[in-house]
Amino acid sequence: MKRSVLSKPQESSAIAVRFQSFDLLATLVAVVQSDGTVLFANAALEDALGISRRSIVGSHLPDSFTEPTHLETALQGAGFNEFAALRYDAGLLRMAREPLPVHVIVTLTEAHEIIVELLPLEQQARQDREERLAEQAQSNKELIRNLAHEIKNPLGGIRGAAQLLELEMAQPELSEYTQVIIHEADRLQSLVDRLLAPHRKPHVVSDVNIHEVCERVRSLILAEFPKGLSVLRDYDTSIPEFRGDHEQLIQALINIAHNAAQALSERMAQGDAQLIFRTRVARQTTFGKQRYRLALELHVIDNGPGVPESIKDRIFYPLVSGREGGSGLGLTLAQTFVQQHHGLIECDSEPGYTDFKILIPLP
Repeated sequence: MKRSVLSKPQESSAIAVRFQSFDLLATLVAVVQSDGTVLFANAALEDALGISRRSIVGSHLPDSFTEPTHLETALQGAGFNEFAALRYDAGLLRMAREPLPVHVIVTLTEAHEIIVELLPLEQQARQDREERLAEQAQSNKELIRNLAHEIKNPLGGIRGAAQLLELEMAQPELSEYTQVIIHEADRLQSLVDRLLAPHRKPHVVSDVNIHEVCERVRSLILAEFPKGLSVLRDYDTSIPEFRGDHEQLIQALINIAHNAAQALSERMAQGDAQLIFRTRVARQTTFGKQRYRLALELHVIDNGPGVPESIKDRIFYPLVSGREGGSGLGLTLAQTFVQQHHGLIECDSEPGYTDFKILIPLP
């Protein structure tokens, strides 16, 4: 039986199908021959270089670097099985832009294909930070949940004992002290309930229109702060609906917006406090170590004093608050609800400008 031979277009198409999963990666990836000829380039590399995939495939990959000899040497070594993987830092040339500093990983697969991964150093630092924050958030969540359960049980006993003691007291004026115990026990109970709320309520998924969420929160904020505050809309109405928990997203947004409104108290007194709800579509964006074709960008921007430097790196930690009397739970719960939508919250703050950005994948 005669063996069929693939033509060049068929061969290129077959390679693209084999490696199409690389398009889901946030890192820049190329599959090359030992002489540097590109067999496949993923979407992230295409975006970084600023040229089409068709132009990249068949080109000489080392020519895309500030010092091509380093990659040429690495590819030759991989071709002779001198190593399983090699790492080094380099500069990637881009169209009409400065070279991009990248960390290069050259790997030889069992099928004797050479995979070149390029991790932008800035992106790598951001991914490391996101990973640390995610791990910290998970640790805090487990700690707080366990602590809340431990507090919850004795609280009921303390409150019950105070009520019984009040009934037995001969002097009614002493009931003032038992009322303090009952009041503080109720306050702690409320705090514990808020800590446990994200773990108690089921995740109810439905079609979500993010602008309906924004309008609901906007009306609540204006009802609570009717004077001296303007809440502006800057919406991209082309954003599609997505599957999510409507109530959780309202709660996450209202926690962020309420914090912002409270920070604007001095501006409200002057009559120029401003809060902006802005929605945009982010294309080919990366967060949480994953690349998304489309993502929702929801910004809550205020012109307040900014997040205090002393807590800027810890604002999403539980019980950390920059406001006297604050519980420090609003942003923690907001982060939990957004993470349950596979999303991320970021904060950029300086005096006069604070921007909380929510990122959520879109279909």
